[in-house]
Amino acid sequence: MNHVEIYTDGACKGNPGPGGWGVVLKSGTLEKELFGGELGTTNNRMEMMAVIEALSALKQPCEVTLYLDSEYVRKGITEWIRGWKARGWQTAAKQPVKNVELWQRLDALVANGGHKIDWRWVRGHAGNPGNERADMLANRGVDKALGRA
Repeated sequence: MNHVEIYTDGACKGNPGPGGWGVVLKSGTLEKELFGGELGTTNNRMEMMAVIEALSALKQPCEVTLYLDSEYVRKGITEWIRGWKARGWQTAAKQPVKNVELWQRLDALVANGGHKIDWRWVRGHAGNPGNERADMLANRGVDKALGRA
């Protein structure tokens, strides 16, 4: 299996508001950057879209080290999702899970992609070069959504 390092980040100007997502993929000497955005979205949705787009970009099963600064996404996919699914996509408080369609997409990518994923949280805006690049790309995604890119 190829090893891939992935850095993801989301950004939102207002919450909700225009948002963007950014991804840096590294495998050996190869690097790829991805970004995109939406109007009228939330920061959590953009954090999720970054991970979804990153995993969707992988064309074969890989060993993935995925760095993200969103505990919402990391804990959601590694801890909370089992309970949500068991309760029919409801929280422990019997409320509908927010962003359920994105959680279902992410769950399918993780379950069916054949990847071994090591989910690693990093502190955002703390000088981590990969995270800073993903943040810059997420902000380009905001500009793209606003028609400025």
